[in-house]
Amino acid sequence: MAKNSKEKKNLNEMSFLDHLEELRWLLVRSTMAVVIMAFLTYFISDYLFDIIIFGPTRPTFITYTFFCDLSHALGFADSICITEMPFIIQNTEMEGQVNMFVWMCLLAGFILSFPYILFEIWKFISPALYEKERKNAKIFIFISSLLFFLGVLFGYYVVIPMSVNFLATFTVSDIVKNQFTLDSYLGMVKTSVLASGIFFEMPIIIYFLTKLGLVTPLFLRKYWKYAVIIILIVAAIVTPPDVVSQTIVAIPMLLIYELSILISKLVVRNQKKSNG
Repeated sequence: MAKNSKEKKNLNEMSFLDHLEELRWLLVRSTMAVVIMAFLTYFISDYLFDIIIFGPTRPTFITYTFFCDLSHALGFADSICITEMPFIIQNTEMEGQVNMFVWMCLLAGFILSFPYILFEIWKFISPALYEKERKNAKIFIFISSLLFFLGVLFGYYVVIPMSVNFLATFTVSDIVKNQFTLDSYLGMVKTSVLASGIFFEMPIIIYFLTKLGLVTPLFLRKYWKYAVIIILIVAAIVTPPDVVSQTIVAIPMLLIYELSILISKLVVRNQKKSNG
């Protein structure tokens, strides 16, 4: 008991510089984890680039075949079937392919090491939590990692192929031919998977913001209609101009927002019980 009290006292007496030191080591260990995982992806780089990263540039990609089968099932014939990708990807810089190789390996390293990064973040914030909350570390890391990976998969299998299809087929004139640079394509891939992964973390973010009193269920519900409009706009931007595609993108995003509201309600309810 004395030992636990002493540890708690030491935590409470940590200075601002001590916290900065802990944060520095958090960043160092997290960076090392990303670099190690990025180095390991080097050994499967052929598969990473040919099959995964450039997969959405092929008409045989699983998302395109799914939409084609769906169009047949709905009686739309071949209206949203893709038979070719009318564009090429080119490198226009001397060091372009080397730079993109490094950055994409680092992206893969970040995604693969995300659970460990969460563990480091949890260790950093755990002294400020109650004992009961500290015991939920495994649940926090598991749920947060699961949501992040689901978001990455959503970005890869839904957002990227729909964006590629729309941008590849959109043209202001038949005279103009699409020749995308390697940097622009891979930039779109990075943005799509990371943005989707972070967006799917919204329930976890809302949980902590509600705990801190910065967000309430009433606030989230009040601005629900604005959130719907923003989500529909995003869905319209990243998808082809058809209702089916936009709906498939918008529904998961709306469900994530609704889940965030539910979690905020549960947090507030538990806080009221504790105070009562």
